[in-house]
Amino acid sequence: MHTRHEAESEPRERELFEALAPVERSPSKLVASARGKARVLMPNREQVELRPMDLESLLPAGHRARLVWEWVRRQDLSAMYERIEAREGTVGRAAIAPEILFALWLYATLEGVGSARQLSRLILEHDAYRWISGGVQVNHHSLSDFRVGHGEALDEMLSASVAMLMSAGAVKLATVAQDGVRVRASAGAASFRRRASLQENLERARERVRGLKDQLEADPGLESRRKAAAQQRARRELEQRLEAALARLPEMEAIKKRNGKPIEQARASSSDAQASVMKMADGGYRPAYNVQFASDCDSHVVVGVQVSTSGSDMAQLEPMVEQLEQRFGTTPDQWLVDGGYPAHEQIEAVAGKTEVYAPVPQARADKGDKDEQGGGGGCPGNHERKPDDSDAVAQWRERMATPRAKDLYRLRAATAECVNAQARNRGLQRLPVRGQAKVRCVALLFALAHNLMRSIVLMPKMFSDTQAPCAIGPGTA
Repeated sequence: MHTRHEAESEPRERELFEALAPVERSPSKLVASARGKARVLMPNREQVELRPMDLESLLPAGHRARLVWEWVRRQDLSAMYERIEAREGTVGRAAIAPEILFALWLYATLEGVGSARQLSRLILEHDAYRWISGGVQVNHHSLSDFRVGHGEALDEMLSASVAMLMSAGAVKLATVAQDGVRVRASAGAASFRRRASLQENLERARERVRGLKDQLEADPGLESRRKAAAQQRARRELEQRLEAALARLPEMEAIKKRNGKPIEQARASSSDAQASVMKMADGGYRPAYNVQFASDCDSHVVVGVQVSTSGSDMAQLEPMVEQLEQRFGTTPDQWLVDGGYPAHEQIEAVAGKTEVYAPVPQARADKGDKDEQGGGGGCPGNHERKPDDSDAVAQWRERMATPRAKDLYRLRAATAECVNAQARNRGLQRLPVRGQAKVRCVALLFALAHNLMRSIVLMPKMFSDTQAPCAIGPGTA
C-alpha cells in the first residue's frame, strides 16, 4: 500500500526521467539487443535463507572474545552459582550459566557497550557475542539483573585476580597511584527538588498507588488488570525513590550548613537519591558519582575501587588505603595522589601505613610579599614545618622537597590518569544504573576488564592456548 508521500512523488519522478534526452544507441548495441533480452541475476533480499553454521569457526584464534572466555573460565564463580535457585531434581527452567553473562559483560565493557538492550541485540547480530553465548538465549532483563546483582562476588574476584598476579610477581604493590573520575549519573538536573516539593510529590504518589490498588481490585478485566498492575508498580517505585530522596536530605542540609548556606537550599534527586551535583571536567555542574581507582604503578593493574557521592577527593585517601589493607593484608610503600587529596587529617590517618606523595600547596602571600616579589604566586619555604603541623604532615612537607619525591611523583600521571582515560574510552562517560551500590558494580566491571587486558600483557603464557602471537602487545592493553 503506497503512502501519500509516495503517491505524490511518483508523478514528479516520471516527469524528471521523461525530461532526459534519449540515448543514441550504437550499431553494436542494436545488434546485441536484437538477440533478445539479457538474462541476469538480480538480488532478492527478501529471500529467507537457512544456513548451517558452526559457532566455533566464527572467530579466529587469538580473538579478544576467546581471551575473555579463557580468563572467565579460570575464575572462581562459586558465589554466583550459590544464588541460582534452579537445582537438579527440582522443577523449573535452567538458569543461564554465570560464565556466559560475566563474559558477555566483560567483552561488552571492553568494546564500549554499556546498555543491556544493546548487548541483547548484539548477541543476535554480532559473531563475537554469539560465540560467547554459544546459542543460549539471553534477554536484557537477565543481563541487567546480573550486572548489578553480584557486587560482592565482583569485589572478591578483583582481590583474587590481583592476588594471582602478585603471586606470579607481575604486581609488586610497592607504589600505588590513586585518582578519581566524575561520571555523569543517570539522573536529570531537573530531578533535584527541595524538601517541600519532595513531600508534596510523595503524597501524590501514595494517593495514586492507593487509587490504582482500588481499581485493580474492582476491575475484573484481565487486560485492564495487567495495565493497572504495571501502573501501580511504576508508582510504587516512584514512591520508593521519593522516600530515598527525603532520607538523604539531612545529609545535604548538613553540607549546606557547613558551607555557610541556608539549609532550605538543600536538594536531592527524585530519580537517583544518591547522586550529587558535582563540578565536571569541563567546568559545568551536573549530577554525578566520584569513581575512585587505585592502580599499581609498575603494572598499571587496578588494585582498588570505590564510589563516592562527594565531588571532592579530600576525604578519599584513607578509605582506599584501608581497602587495600583489607584486600591484600598489606599496603604499598608509596602512595601517589594529586593536590586534591592531601588533607592534614588524611595524611595523619595513613602515616603509619604508607608514605603519601602529593604536591604541597603554595602558602598564600600577603600584600606586602606580593609587592616585593612583583606579584609572585606564593611564599618560599612552603616545605618547611609550620607551627600547627603534626609530625606526619611535617614529614610529608620535607619529603616532597627531595629530588627523589619529584622523580617518583612523575609516575602518578602516567598511571592513574592513564587508567582513567582508558575507562573513559571504554564508555565510562554516563552511568546506565542508579544507586551507589549499582554504580560500584559497574566500576568493578571496568576494573576487571582493564585487569584482564593487562593480564594478557603481563602473563601471556596464561592465554597461550587461545591467542595468536599477534594478540600480545601494547595495543591489547
